Amino acid sequence: MRRAVLVVALLLAGCAVQPDFKRPEIELPAAWPGGAGAPQARGWSLYGDPQLERLIEEALAANSDLARAVARVDEARALLAQAEAARMPSAGAQFERSRALSSAATGTLPPGVARERNNYRAALEVSYELDLWGRLAAASQAARAELLASEAARDAVRLALAAEVAKTWFALRALDAQVAATRGALALREQGLALQRRRFEGGLISEFELRQLEAEAAAARAQLPALEREREASEAALAVLLGRSPRAILEDRIARAAAPEALVAPVAPAGLPSELLLRRPDLVEAESRLAAANARVALARSAYFPSVQLTGALGSESAALANLFSGPAGIWRFAAAVSAPIFSGGRLEAQVDAAAARERQALAAYQSAIRNAFAEVRTALAAQARAAETFAAESERAAALAAALRLARLRYANGVASQLEVIDAERGLLAAEIARHEALRAQRAALADLYRALGGW
Repeated sequence: MRRAVLVVALLLAGCAVQPDFKRPEIELPAAWPGGAGAPQARGWSLYGDPQLERLIEEALAANSDLARAVARVDEARALLAQAEAARMPSAGAQFERSRALSSAATGTLPPGVARERNNYRAALEVSYELDLWGRLAAASQAARAELLASEAARDAVRLALAAEVAKTWFALRALDAQVAATRGALALREQGLALQRRRFEGGLISEFELRQLEAEAAAARAQLPALEREREASEAALAVLLGRSPRAILEDRIARAAAPEALVAPVAPAGLPSELLLRRPDLVEAESRLAAANARVALARSAYFPSVQLTGALGSESAALANLFSGPAGIWRFAAAVSAPIFSGGRLEAQVDAAAARERQALAAYQSAIRNAFAEVRTALAAQARAAETFAAESERAAALAAALRLARLRYANGVASQLEVIDAERGLLAAEIARHEALRAQRAALADLYRALGGW
C-alpha cells in the first residue's frame, strides 16, 4: 500500500512540473477589410513574369542568409536529437589493465601474495536516469519547440528573400525604363538642337533661343548619370540577393527579357479569415519561442526534486589475461543513486524566476509580433490599393502629355507656337513617363509587401 501511495505521489509530482503551454487568446478581426476577388495565381506567378520566378528560384538556392537559416534548423534538429537521447539508457564498454607494487615494509600483505600484481578488467556499463519529475521530457519539449521556431524562421527568411528579390527586380526594370525614356528624349532634343543650330547660323533664330535649347538638352543629359547610378546599385543588390559570386557581381549583367507592362492582381482574397495570419512564419516562430520558454520553466522547476540514477556493470576481472573470460572471473554491479537538493543559497529559486521572466518576455514578443503583423497587413492593403490608383493616374497623365506634345509640334510647324512650348511639352512628358514607371514599380512592390504581410496566400 505504501508503495502504491509513493508511486502516485511521484507521478503527481512529475505532472506538477510539466509544461502547460497553450496559445494565448488574441482578439482578432473576423476578416480582412476591403478584400477583392480570389487570386487566380498563387505564389510569385501572380506577376506573370517567368524571369522573376527564375530569379527567385536562384536566390532560394544560393542566398547566404537563407543558407544560414537552414544551418540553424540543422543545429536545432541535432539539439532535439541530443535531448531525446538523454531520455534513453546509455551503454559503454571498458577495458582496463593495471600493474601495482605493494610495500613490503608494512607487513599488510597476506602470505603468498606477490608484491607486484597485474589486473585485467573488461566490463559493459549501463546507466539510466528515471525521469520521475519530467525534467528530461521538459528539455525535449523545449528542444522540439526551438526546432519548430528555427523552421519558421527559415520560412520567414525565404518569404522575405523572395519579396526582396521581386522588389529589387522591378526597381531595376523601372530604372531601365526611365533610362530608356530619358535617352529617347535626349536623342530627340539633340536632333532638334542640331537643327536649331543650323537655323541660328542662317539667322532664323536668336542666340538667346539657341542657348535655351542647349540648356534644355544639357538638363536632360544631366538626368542620365543619376538614373544609371541607381540602376547599377539595384543590379548589384539583386546579384547579392541571388547569391552570385564576387566576380559575377562585379563583371556580369543580369539578363532582362521583355516584362509585362500592366499588372492585374487582387488587393486581397475575399472572405479570408484573419486567423490564417497566425500561420505567418514569424508568428509561428514567436509562438514556438513562447512554447520553448514555457517548457524551460518546467525544466527549471524540476531541479527542486531528486534525481534517480540507475547504473549497472557486467564483465570479468582477472590477474591474468588468459583467465579474463573464465567463469570465476565474472563480476557484476548494480546501483541506484538518489540525489536531492537541500540548500542552494537561492540558486534554484533564481533559476526558476529567470526562466519565468524569459517566458514573460517571449509572451510580450509574441503579442507584439501579432500586433505588428496586423499593422503590416493594414498598411500593405492600403499601399497596394493607393499604388494602383497612382499608376492609373500617372498613365492618364502620360497619355495626355503625349497628345499635348503632338499638338505642340504641330503648332510649332505651322508657326502658331514657339519652340519653348515644344520644349515644355517634352519636359512634361519625360517627367510623366519617369513618374509612370516609378508608380508601376511602387504598385508591384506594394503587392510583394502584401503577399509577404499575409504570409503568402
